[in-house]
Amino acid sequence: MPDDSPGAGALLIIDMINRLDFAGGEALLRAAAAAGERILSLREQASAAGVPVIYVNDNHGDWHEDRAAVVAKATEADCPGRALSRRLAPRDEDFFVMKPQFSGFYTTNLPAILPRLGVRRLVLTGIAADICVLFTAADAHMREYDLWVPADAVGSEDRQRTGWALDIMARSMKADIRPTTDLRLTDWLARA
Repeated sequence: MPDDSPGAGALLIIDMINRLDFAGGEALLRAAAAAGERILSLREQASAAGVPVIYVNDNHGDWHEDRAAVVAKATEADCPGRALSRRLAPRDEDFFVMKPQFSGFYTTNLPAILPRLGVRRLVLTGIAADICVLFTAADAHMREYDLWVPADAVGSEDRQRTGWALDIMARSMKADIRPTTDLRLTDWLARA
């Protein structure tokens, strides 16, 4: 049932279920692992507050995959990202949206899910801050969602690129980029 309170929000976990078996994947794994603990903390805060958790994950070009197949492939023994994918695997109560491109909004059912849940505020986490998180933030901003992109819950292959992306989201999309060490989910949602 949709929440009609002014702070109704959702936590988006972007591309964290990932094999990370590509060029640049090793550097991205380090950033994702650092962000992963913060994302888990936010996921627990969201669950405690009744805030929906929505995984927004790349389909890696395979149009026949479903949630179970994506998780299974990302947790295979030979995957560099297997431990992180296992740790962050979606729970039964979490939503899972497959995306074919950078933005979580582009040709997905996310634009239909969010209004049905009464969501007007989004917390964006995941990888890569300078690509998929940034594109998702831009599309969310154009749809007038209030954004929090915690600086310690996103990552890219390069810290400089993460900083650059966070700066764009803060300046151009009015995103709050305070880290989770400075702001709790319930406090951000309670903000007028």
